[in-house]
Amino acid sequence: MLLLLELPIGLPTRLHCVLDFAGEGPRHRKGAGGEMSNFLFDWVKRFVKPNKPERLNLGRRGLLLAGGAGIGINLLGRVAPEGEGQNFSPNLIRPPGSVPEPEFLEKCVRCGECMKVCPTNAIQPAMLEGGLPGMWTPVLKMNLGYCEYECSLCGQVCPTQAIKLTPLEEKQKIRIGTAFFDRNRCLPWASSRTCIVCEEHCPTPKKAIWFEEVSVRTPDGGNSTVKQPRVNLDICTGCGICQNKCPIADQREVYVTSVGETRNPRNQVLLSSGNVFGN
Repeated sequence: MLLLLELPIGLPTRLHCVLDFAGEGPRHRKGAGGEMSNFLFDWVKRFVKPNKPERLNLGRRGLLLAGGAGIGINLLGRVAPEGEGQNFSPNLIRPPGSVPEPEFLEKCVRCGECMKVCPTNAIQPAMLEGGLPGMWTPVLKMNLGYCEYECSLCGQVCPTQAIKLTPLEEKQKIRIGTAFFDRNRCLPWASSRTCIVCEEHCPTPKKAIWFEEVSVRTPDGGNSTVKQPRVNLDICTGCGICQNKCPIADQREVYVTSVGETRNPRNQVLLSSGNVFGN
């Protein structure tokens, strides 16, 4: 196959060439431009007659490894922390109004709108809290922010209703988790020092955090009365402001987990009768 080209290359003379694709390459009738000419010839040749793709050569071992890896990745992508409704991720705290987890994963498009409007920056993209299928979906990180009691913006901006739009009065009753105290770190419990920061910030009309005044021994051998905090499980909504405002900055002595969330009747602390350890 012969192809005659006449290419202007900005030189006094015009470059004529013949590309012989049946042979070894282009034959210059009249050379000018040197390396630029050769580059143009090679480019035209590859464009008109591209090189044949190399044949894929997989041995039996490589074929088995590739097939096994593909199946494994597919199965791993289906793994979620809620194993048959018995195991729940404590850090999988969804925004208030979120639908049940299987439906949430189907509806959420990872648009990030809820994260943008969250006034406290509590809503962050998930990593592995919800398994691989839940990556980049919204979860609340209480060390970074908290669920503002007077806010329902996340439900207002969700385009797929993975977070349902609910009136503010109803949203304030939705439980996204439950607060707990680490008595080894809480100042009134571990150090016999009074601290009421968590109760002061609790936003519910009737405080979900209450105190019991107890007499404790001090390091010098005396007695002191301190207020030890406790959580009312019937009132706490898991908003996380107590965790966010806790003065123990590295590992907070009060923390919120997903147990008790309204959207999942199986992930509960209390039965409807008020007994502990709901199923």
